[in-house]
Amino acid sequence: MRVRPRRNRKNELIRKMVEETVLRPANLIYPLFLLEGDLEKQAIDSLPGIFRMNLNDLFLEVEASVAVGICSFVLFPAVPEKYKDKTASYSVNAANFYLEAIRQLKQKFPQIILMSDVAMDPYSSDGHDGYVENGEILNDRTLPILGDMALAQAQAGIDIIGPSDMMDGRVGFIRDVLDSKGFLNTSIMSYTAKYASAFYGPFRQALYSAPKAGDKKTYQMNPANKTEALIEADLDTAEGADFLMVKPALCYMDVIHALKQHSNLPIAAYNVSGEYAMLMAACEKGWLDYNLAMPEMLLSLKRAGADVILTYFAKDFAQLYHQK
Repeated sequence: MRVRPRRNRKNELIRKMVEETVLRPANLIYPLFLLEGDLEKQAIDSLPGIFRMNLNDLFLEVEASVAVGICSFVLFPAVPEKYKDKTASYSVNAANFYLEAIRQLKQKFPQIILMSDVAMDPYSSDGHDGYVENGEILNDRTLPILGDMALAQAQAGIDIIGPSDMMDGRVGFIRDVLDSKGFLNTSIMSYTAKYASAFYGPFRQALYSAPKAGDKKTYQMNPANKTEALIEADLDTAEGADFLMVKPALCYMDVIHALKQHSNLPIAAYNVSGEYAMLMAACEKGWLDYNLAMPEMLLSLKRAGADVILTYFAKDFAQLYHQK
């Protein structure tokens, strides 16, 4: 046989020489959950090894992550029920612990990239990403709320705004608000193709953010649809997005690949809580080897076309990366 592909696999150095896909800690964004005040760090049952943290514990986690090369984080607030109302007004309150945490994190760690979450559900008494009236999520009534929320976060020091709500037109609305107030360099990572998925359960437990009634299928995408993601990508690009995200990741690698082929913008993938929980459960049972399966999962997302991966595995991956 003249053609023997195994010749390019015969030893470690040659395998590395022809390696097509490379994943580095710099490609990863680490999600963190923030508690109000000095509450003790709280374990999340469905996310082993992940915690809701007060600001001091968050400082320690960021410091440890930066030490192994994870310098990008997305911050989510676990908002007490007492602060929630129909219009998510606490999201722009001057005393909001989330906004204060952003300010302090950027002051203490000026070198990090900090991404936000823009949606009503953490602050809404209805638990939906948009404004609810008579059981209907009102798209255009929601946009000014999201614009104000994004502006407050930009003023606090956020580097990347993360609209996760899936309202039509929200990227353009937020871009106009930011630009009109001088935040021309604040990026937007749009949750472009966010599906109505069964894999969000542990995240909603972590943030107490499940809908009080109904579901999110009138605004999150149907898992059966792929072409629709390209429509969303074109709209978000035209409205000023800097990154396009697919969420979840593992069951949607065809969508990640389609967006990568379709767009010149960086593509992000959110390796969501349910995906993390599945792998952790299998590893705890001894059915999979964590140090082998976890990097393989993340590498597959990079190979599918994700330039950026939001993942709860970020710090563990970085630690393994530096042990090679």
